[in-house]
Amino acid sequence: MQDDKNLSEIKVDEQKIIENVSLNIWEAMTPVIILMGLLAYNIFIAGGEMFGGYSNQYILLIGGGVAAIVGFKNKVGIKTMVEEIWENLKSIFVPVMILLLVGALAGTWLVSGVIPAMVYYGLQVLSPEIFLPACVVIAALISIATGSSWTTSATVGIALIGIGEALGIPLGMVAGAVISGAYFGDKMSPLSDTTNLAPAMAGTDLFTHIRYMALTTTPTIILTIIIFSIISMNIDTTGSADVSGLLNSINSTFNISPYLFLVPVAVIALILTKTKPLIALGSGVLLAIVFAFIFQPEILNSLSTSKFSAIINSIFTDTQIVTDNEKLNDLFSSSGMIGMLWTILLIICAMVFGGIMDAIGALARITKVLLKMAHSVFGLFASTVVSCLGLNVIASDQYLAIVIPGKMFKQAYEDRGLAPQNLSRTLEDSGTVTSVLIPWNTCGAYQSGVLGVGVGEYFVYAFFNWMSPFTTLLFAALNIKIKQLTNKSA
Repeated sequence: MQDDKNLSEIKVDEQKIIENVSLNIWEAMTPVIILMGLLAYNIFIAGGEMFGGYSNQYILLIGGGVAAIVGFKNKVGIKTMVEEIWENLKSIFVPVMILLLVGALAGTWLVSGVIPAMVYYGLQVLSPEIFLPACVVIAALISIATGSSWTTSATVGIALIGIGEALGIPLGMVAGAVISGAYFGDKMSPLSDTTNLAPAMAGTDLFTHIRYMALTTTPTIILTIIIFSIISMNIDTTGSADVSGLLNSINSTFNISPYLFLVPVAVIALILTKTKPLIALGSGVLLAIVFAFIFQPEILNSLSTSKFSAIINSIFTDTQIVTDNEKLNDLFSSSGMIGMLWTILLIICAMVFGGIMDAIGALARITKVLLKMAHSVFGLFASTVVSCLGLNVIASDQYLAIVIPGKMFKQAYEDRGLAPQNLSRTLEDSGTVTSVLIPWNTCGAYQSGVLGVGVGEYFVYAFFNWMSPFTTLLFAALNIKIKQLTNKSA
């Protein structure tokens, strides 16, 4: 029970939805308006340097401060806000640890020759004409098998980015293809947490949800692959003519062997056997260290005075392996764990803002207003989509973007005689896949940090992610496959 008289909570799968009866919509929107205004000023006028290199972090904290002032005005105690912030911070402990391990993974996979081997063999198999659609398909298959878009990006995603860079393909395109495939797989896999959460919130079962979701997801991913195929066939690359030179440079710098693929295969195998991500990625780091001593002793000697120091540096700090090809010099560099700190700080600041917004009841208030605006079946779908998109922006967390609209809209779908899978599908089409399009959302920050490509660079090319909400709205507008309840009431 909260200390504040105006507050009530509904616990849903360890997530809290806090309502505040004294908060009006304009008060709830004030922190959001200020946040978006500062972000727009920073991007379009200040060139991203309004507060130096940590502009978005400071802006999120300012937004949190404004939300706290609104909360004080509406008699929300500091204790409630701190509790919600702490709950949010606890929820990102594992993602933060994963980010640090991904930084270590990138460094150790570089010095062990794993990433160079992936690039070496990938250049021989993946030509520019098929590269982008192949990225979508490969990422989709790995993500379906693992149930995780994060793991997909941290393994094959990093390798595909490296191959794309060597071929001279713009990295925004490559990242967009990887993310499109990864989120298709994440969305459709029964192993995915969001794929299980959405039907639980809507009141349907997992496989009914997946089958119904395939109706909108399949045409969207097919269209995505077609678009990337057209781009690939018409792209003007700078690396295709120099593949032989790149291969010679890699081969002369590293000891390339197919045995190096045992490291990523082992990591994927651990994930498929439902090993915890921290253990799987940690094992990948340890295996890479062993392989570095076996396959790349010359590389380790060239990086530091001792092999052990070179390994430590690859885990924690910057590592640069110099070759006789300038393209590869940029590719074969890593920042280790320290390179993930900017992303981690962004996620922490986003959780502070989202926690305060939740504590003062702003998230629930905004969602309720959207619900009241739904005067038709299409309006109900549209309100759900806007609510999910808005919560991805405001709460910076895809789970809240599924839980809060799922709880708030569930009864409305029943009252309209709509089967619960309509809601669960809409939650995934608009909540799960768009989280990666928000720079300060945990998903956007993670993917940007892991792939080394800014959200602004891959946004346009993440076709599957931004087309999915439009597809679900198109189905609603044309009344295509809108499942009714068996015994519906007027």
